[in-house]
Amino acid sequence: MKKQNYKALLLVLIAALTLEATSFTQYFFSQNVIKEEASLRAEGQLEVARNRILDVTNQTEAAVRNSMWIAQWCLNVPDSLVRVCERIVQDNPVVVGSTVALVPGYLKDKPLLAPYVCRNEDGSLRRLSLATEQYDYPNQEWFTKPIELDGGYWSEPYVDEGGGEIVMITYSVPIRDENGKVAAVLTSDISLDWLTEMTSSFKVYPQAAGIILSRSGRIMVSPSPEVIMKNIHDFHTVLKDNEGFDDLNKAMMAGESGNMTVKYQGVACYVYYSPIKHTGWAMAIVIPESDVFEALRQNGIAVKLLQLLGLAMLAFMLVSFIRNQLKYHELEQTRNRIENELQIARAIQMSMVPKVFPPYPNRDDVDVFGQLTPAKEVGGDLFDFYIRDEKLFFCIGDVSGKGIPASLYMVVTKALFRTVSAHEAQPNRILTRLNDVMSQENESNMFVTMFVGVLDLISGRMQYCNAGHDAPLLIGNTGAGMLPVDPNLPIGVMPNWKFTRQETQIDPDTVIFLYTDGLNEAENINHEQFEMQRVIDMARKLQQERKFKPTVIVEQMTNAVRSFVADAEQSDDLTMLAIQYTKHQEDLTYQRSLTLTNDLKRIPRLNTFVEEACEANGFDMAVTTQINLAMEEAVVNVMNYAYPKDSTGNITIEAKADKSTLSFVISDTGTPFDPTAKPEVDITLSAEDRSIGGLGIHLIRQIMDHINYERVDGHNVLTLIKKLA
Repeated sequence: MKKQNYKALLLVLIAALTLEATSFTQYFFSQNVIKEEASLRAEGQLEVARNRILDVTNQTEAAVRNSMWIAQWCLNVPDSLVRVCERIVQDNPVVVGSTVALVPGYLKDKPLLAPYVCRNEDGSLRRLSLATEQYDYPNQEWFTKPIELDGGYWSEPYVDEGGGEIVMITYSVPIRDENGKVAAVLTSDISLDWLTEMTSSFKVYPQAAGIILSRSGRIMVSPSPEVIMKNIHDFHTVLKDNEGFDDLNKAMMAGESGNMTVKYQGVACYVYYSPIKHTGWAMAIVIPESDVFEALRQNGIAVKLLQLLGLAMLAFMLVSFIRNQLKYHELEQTRNRIENELQIARAIQMSMVPKVFPPYPNRDDVDVFGQLTPAKEVGGDLFDFYIRDEKLFFCIGDVSGKGIPASLYMVVTKALFRTVSAHEAQPNRILTRLNDVMSQENESNMFVTMFVGVLDLISGRMQYCNAGHDAPLLIGNTGAGMLPVDPNLPIGVMPNWKFTRQETQIDPDTVIFLYTDGLNEAENINHEQFEMQRVIDMARKLQQERKFKPTVIVEQMTNAVRSFVADAEQSDDLTMLAIQYTKHQEDLTYQRSLTLTNDLKRIPRLNTFVEEACEANGFDMAVTTQINLAMEEAVVNVMNYAYPKDSTGNITIEAKADKSTLSFVISDTGTPFDPTAKPEVDITLSAEDRSIGGLGIHLIRQIMDHINYERVDGHNVLTLIKKLA
């Protein structure tokens, strides 16, 4: 009996030693897997944050660049410079302050002039002057550096005492007068508070924190407030027991990407860092080592308990149990890692889809609602929309295939749509550009069915182009039916394909309902499809019941397809986008018209016509002068180019006003020409480097609130809109 006990004890001891060795091996390999997972999480978070930062800085730079010419124009009327600053802050939510600071002595009667406009906490605007002895703006970095570099410059972070009274950074550019002399510096300020809020939202691990450095190594964001505005090289003089920050400083200042281990306040941490190109900044995520391996430690405790329990059993049962547990834990760990990676990919993908509805609560001419439901963690459907020049640009698409490859293709397609449509107004040209890019080196043979539309929000005219996608439905007061579309090929199939453009008139209250084949091809457990007829029947039912608001249509279609599918697993991505054109003609408070021939001698009549319209609608002389300048630029352009040389043609100008806007509609029967299609002028280039043309339309855009072009019944129709004060 004792011999058997000794054997059992020996067997248990062997089992215990085996379990201990197995646990050590598992822990060693699990560490590598978990560190790799931490790296993937941190790199994903850095990419999201970097894109957010670049979006804000690009908006800030664009706000300054787009206002340089109007600031230059206002140099002759310095009292109007504050309006330039006010408009930059008012039109750009990321900007907290702006100034046009004149070079000392540029104006003899005003040696120092620097009107400053900043945003209060309640969102209202406050006017200040930086031309004080205490502030001494001519010696500030944001003023001296752009003049020295003769170009745009991001300042180091600073506390703006006497200005915005917050920690901020400033983007500034020099302004030259008409003689090429540097006359002023135009700026936009952004607060560092939003950077701190963004990094505090890092959720890769519970105690993860973000650090952002300026180009000189100054700390802009840190989990330790006492080091803000100090250099990372001086960490050891501010916080005790820190190691490795000198190497981290060198790597980040060299614009490198990577990771390293440091000791922060006595705690071992992993640091993942990468540069933020264009700004010269660098970003890092600091993760305590204990956070990374917390789950592994908890798992180790559970294994130990299982070992103690197993040692009380028979040796054979113990060994068998441990082997099963080991296999289970390895599979579970692998599954969890894959699920975590897919969840990160899903979060990144879904962040690129519009999700704020209603998107334009202050507009009364359009209502939009969209919904994307992937069949797997990530999918290949996409939709997007935005407003430019009083036109709603929108698209819906379906990438061939599913899963991660389709999601990557979806992200590229959506990004290309935004990039191309920002400079192109015709949907067939947008799809042509996308097809050219997606067809190049398409070794995976993937493609995208896509529908692109451009809805003119003033006239209701919609131009559209279809690339192998299901035809949208039109649901309105007179009925519901399919929009006639040319099929065309999907994008990515064949380079140099000629996509066709179509047009239609969208009546008020009509809904354009777009969808992917995850709707009409949804299957129940018997593999029966929902089919297009059910979609049309539901649309007609909602039309008859007068329930065709975008949110209602998407909700009812979703309920109908879910009821049909029942317990069957979703087989394909399901995306729906509903756009309702809601513009109705308002009662006019003012209406006049003027017809001129294409003779420049008629311009004084135009000036008088515009002045009378502005005066009747309450505009002051300064704004009236600007509107007159914009109108003269537009009409002279028509006189010079609409009709053949030495021929006579008419130009009709109609002035209309309602309770909110004053509109000027310029129409002619000359050669088709869309001035809004010209690309934005790069005003940062010198006059020698810029291509000829484009400055006129740029000036009009700066003065008027909205500009819109349509070709209607053989007429060029250009509409300039100014909001009433």
